[in-house]
Amino acid sequence: MRGCLAVIFARSRAVILIFAALLCGGAYAYVSIPKESNPDIPIPFVYVSTSLSGISPEDSERLLVKPLETGLSGLADLKEMKGHAYEGYASVTLEFEAGADVAEALDRVRVAVDQARPDLPEAATEPVVVEINTALFPVLTTVLSGPVPERSLNRMARELETRLEALTGVLEVDIGGGRSDLLEVLIDPVAFATYGLSFEALVGQINRNNAMIAAGAIDGAAGRFVLKVPGLVDGAADLMQMPVKVEGGAVVTLGDIAVVRRRFEDPRSFARINGQPALTLDITKRSGANIIETVAAAKAVIAAAQQDWPQSVHIDYLLDESREVETMLGDLEANVVAAIVLVMLVVIYALGLRPALLVGLSIPGAFLAGVALLWAMGITMNIVVLFSLILVVGMLVDGAIVTTELADRYLQEGRTAAEAYRAAAGRMAGPLLSSTATTLSVFVPLLFWTGTTGEFMKFLPITVIVTLAASLLMALVFIPVLGGVIARRSPQTAAAKQALHAAEHGDPRLGRGMAGIYARMLQRALLFPGTTVLLSLALLLGTFGLYGKYGAGLTFFPEIEPDFMQVQLRARDNFSIHERDALVRVVEDQLLQTEGITSVYAVASLGGGDDLDLIGTIQLELDPWDQRPPAAEIGAGIRAEVADLPGVEVRVETEDDGPSGDKPLDLHITARDPSVAEAAVAQIREIMTGIGGFTDVADSRALPGVEWRIEIDRAEAARYGADLNLLGQTVQLLTHGVMVTSFRPDDVAESVDVRVLTLSANVAPGLLADAQIERLRQAMAVADLPDGASWRFKGEAEEQDAAMRFLILAFVTAVVLMAVILIAQFNSFYQAAVVMSAIIFSIAGVLLGLLVAGRPFGVVMGGIGVIALAGIVVNTNIVLIDTYNAQRRAGQSPCEAALRAGALRLRPVVLTSLTTVLGLMPMVLGMKLDLLTGSMVFGAPSSQWWTELSTTIAGGLVAATLLTLLVTPAMLVLGARGQQRRARRRAARRGLGAEATA
Repeated sequence: MRGCLAVIFARSRAVILIFAALLCGGAYAYVSIPKESNPDIPIPFVYVSTSLSGISPEDSERLLVKPLETGLSGLADLKEMKGHAYEGYASVTLEFEAGADVAEALDRVRVAVDQARPDLPEAATEPVVVEINTALFPVLTTVLSGPVPERSLNRMARELETRLEALTGVLEVDIGGGRSDLLEVLIDPVAFATYGLSFEALVGQINRNNAMIAAGAIDGAAGRFVLKVPGLVDGAADLMQMPVKVEGGAVVTLGDIAVVRRRFEDPRSFARINGQPALTLDITKRSGANIIETVAAAKAVIAAAQQDWPQSVHIDYLLDESREVETMLGDLEANVVAAIVLVMLVVIYALGLRPALLVGLSIPGAFLAGVALLWAMGITMNIVVLFSLILVVGMLVDGAIVTTELADRYLQEGRTAAEAYRAAAGRMAGPLLSSTATTLSVFVPLLFWTGTTGEFMKFLPITVIVTLAASLLMALVFIPVLGGVIARRSPQTAAAKQALHAAEHGDPRLGRGMAGIYARMLQRALLFPGTTVLLSLALLLGTFGLYGKYGAGLTFFPEIEPDFMQVQLRARDNFSIHERDALVRVVEDQLLQTEGITSVYAVASLGGGDDLDLIGTIQLELDPWDQRPPAAEIGAGIRAEVADLPGVEVRVETEDDGPSGDKPLDLHITARDPSVAEAAVAQIREIMTGIGGFTDVADSRALPGVEWRIEIDRAEAARYGADLNLLGQTVQLLTHGVMVTSFRPDDVAESVDVRVLTLSANVAPGLLADAQIERLRQAMAVADLPDGASWRFKGEAEEQDAAMRFLILAFVTAVVLMAVILIAQFNSFYQAAVVMSAIIFSIAGVLLGLLVAGRPFGVVMGGIGVIALAGIVVNTNIVLIDTYNAQRRAGQSPCEAALRAGALRLRPVVLTSLTTVLGLMPMVLGMKLDLLTGSMVFGAPSSQWWTELSTTIAGGLVAATLLTLLVTPAMLVLGARGQQRRARRRAARRGLGAEATA
């Protein structure tokens, strides 16, 4: 290593040039890297759907769902398959194992669906197979509203769709809430009977006369001519002139027996924004496009188009992810700057201005080099990456502090700057390589975290590994080279020189200030090392015992103050679309008067997807978080206002950030007999009511709606020349009509057996989901559920259990990796165990902090914090023990070596721990500190994400540092004394053996 450093220092100008290139390249990468709020998580889900108009949910299950499930059940890597049957519609959702190739799975699903297609009814639509991809979810929803004709609003939406899809960053635009155009043919039954027409003949005639026939081509001397027979219907006039019967010389046209008019299809939904009729345009960005630039370009196009519209047409923006990204990135970037400033203030105070500037250069150097690598790897700048940068702010300077601090000591001894920094880099290369390797080893297992949570959090270990690796280069190469060029010996006071001489050569106990106080405390601990270790163990066990008795429980993921809420209206009845809309309007009018709400987007619909009793949803955009009451208070007020609405259940759902979007309670009840499953669900709901604390309880039992059955006498129908198909189409004519053909007018852009039930619920404010689920689990274990019914917790509970198992395994793996690295460095099992004792002390500090704050332990954030903490706290022990071993090799006694090692390494140990803690302090306090504007805000949602993780690391690091500064030297002395006793015993045995031989 020293030879490599000599070569590097001999070419200092080239090294400085490479450093400047890294800074410039990293700055360009930071500007260019795509930015988004949440990470782009590949979810291995595939959705298959098909429809058959007019069939009941029971028939949909028998005719559509079961054939599809049979064909799809044998797919490889299939984790779970869910089938749903609705009126005239069916869907199958396939979840594959995490890590499966979604593209390959999609191909396998398409093949299986094609093979199952012959088993479906001929009249069923062609099954649609789509991948559920969060990257293809809208980044901006544009709402057009106003008192204008529906056709005009549709035209504006289609024109806007065309303009938006021409943008580079826009993948597609979907129009929602619009109704399709159709030509309605109203048949005169008297004329129909007079001419002796049949329905089948009429439909067939229309279909045969609405076609484009490719008639081939003619080759001749003049060339090749393509022929076609145009026959497509262009509008109502063409349809009116279409012949339907010829008798003698007379031609009967459709206009003779019917009236043709253009209209919209019957409404299946109504949408409004702040009480006005509305259409929505969901804008999806291309993968890799910058969300901020894409949304800005889309808004510019919309603003330009709005200039040609009536003033009564309003534009509203919902679910604007660019605003969330800008706010989140702005808050976190401000905290990054604040963390850097806090770290630099401490370093300047401890080392002086010139060494502190050298240390400070390692932060932008490692940051920008890391960002450049992330950009090259195709990773976006999201909240997880940004917090990871905050996490490593204090850690990035650790190596630079250790190297610069030792070089500063060499400078005070009279060496030149180049000699001092080259010697410091060579001397600390081993400890820094070992400490960085141990820190990185705890993050490596997190790279193998599977599932949605693992995919969400994997960007943290990637970012930390990349930036810490870059910081090692800064500490051993770039900063020493720069220091050798620009460093100068700092003037010192007589007291400082005396303290330095005492630590190096004199008696550190005679020093003044913090160093002297620490040396005297350490001497007392070293005089009774056994007592010191026993007291620390007693404190450790006492902390574990107190937390076991008084701990506040577990949480899965931090609760974040939302920007959006959703009010869901449910009713178990056969309401028409107009009745549903009237009920939605009642709640909508009340919400328009509620404080803290920016906009109210209401939708009443006939189809509720998987939630069959859903009659309408109202999307609420909330005011900025610091200008309104908390969302929990707004939700409680809404529940109180609409509690007396008869026949309708109103639920208030808040936006759920993080890797799991499920409700805290998601219970699956399985039985072969549907009636058994339904009875079990009813009994479990009674158990939940008895336990209390559950809100917004929902289950997937069939609705008790009204269904009319028309029994057909087939023999009597045959007498009149009718069959089942004809009678069915006749009934359809009376309900919603029969689609006979389609056409494209000039002004329209497109053609017009095991039963599983689910039970889900939220948890009342103030209660922990984990505690509520455990109470329900215990109650269900002793309940007498119907025979044949089984149950299993899914959703957040399943994700939490999986996360706990993985994090425990990752922690054990990290400890093993660290043990291997430490044993290889020190060649001692005992010293490796001493180093790793800091992990136990840090965990005690974490639990003590949770006890004092009265907060639960977060499975994801707290677990990652403990694992990260394990890699951080051992660094102080590595540096301390390395110095102790050097002093022992110099011939000092164990007690003197431990005392001097503590005195020599006190400043870098305290500095490295303090910089890490200060770097996290804005997150620990839930604070946004913007030094550029001079503002300080507490409780911002961006900080709520990471408070648990930051508090875990900061609290554990402080406790471990304070304890290891005293306990580690005591353990070293205790180990040396044990070695001496064993050596004396061996010598005594050898002496006795020699006497016996004599």
